[in-house]
Amino acid sequence: MALHSWLIYLVAVTGLSITPGPNTLLALTHGALHGHRKALCTIAGGAVGFIALIALSMLGISALLKAWGPALTVLKWVGGAYLIWLGIQLWRAPGVQLRPAPDMPRPRRGWMFSQGLLSAISNPKALLFYGAFLPQFIDPARSLFMQFLIMAGTFAVIEFVVEYVLARLAHRVRPWLERAGRRFNKVCGGLFAAMGAALPGS
Repeated sequence: MALHSWLIYLVAVTGLSITPGPNTLLALTHGALHGHRKALCTIAGGAVGFIALIALSMLGISALLKAWGPALTVLKWVGGAYLIWLGIQLWRAPGVQLRPAPDMPRPRRGWMFSQGLLSAISNPKALLFYGAFLPQFIDPARSLFMQFLIMAGTFAVIEFVVEYVLARLAHRVRPWLERAGRRFNKVCGGLFAAMGAALPGS
């Protein structure tokens, strides 16, 4: 990837990672319930799931590019519209409410890993999201495999770091999210919509 494209991707991925989602909230909850060290298993499972979904998206994009030349341009504009729609949905979403049961049994690390993995791959919206988001940064003149490695690796590392920080700060972050979650959703929704409007034409 060109350096400027990767830097834009890095900023976008960082913004996406702090947006409340199933895996972010799962890491936050497990951090609060079981401690940040055990939550590492949950976070690692989610990272593996995200890499698998990105791989599936890249395979689909690659096949489409081989079959139809203008596919990337179409994907960028359709993906931009989808990101705007997601932004509107997040803008309207209620604030996060996290009330984990205090008597929940202490789980094994393997179970926590599988929870993170299943949370990542069981959401069909995630595959749609990657299909909309990744084409904005693809250069068809460069190796798609290398771009996959860079984008998947960057996404997994940033997501891992953000979720681990949240797991460590779970007791401090959770009350703030519950109190200011509505405003936070509006900010994140606005960022999604701005990306959807700006990226396709860049």
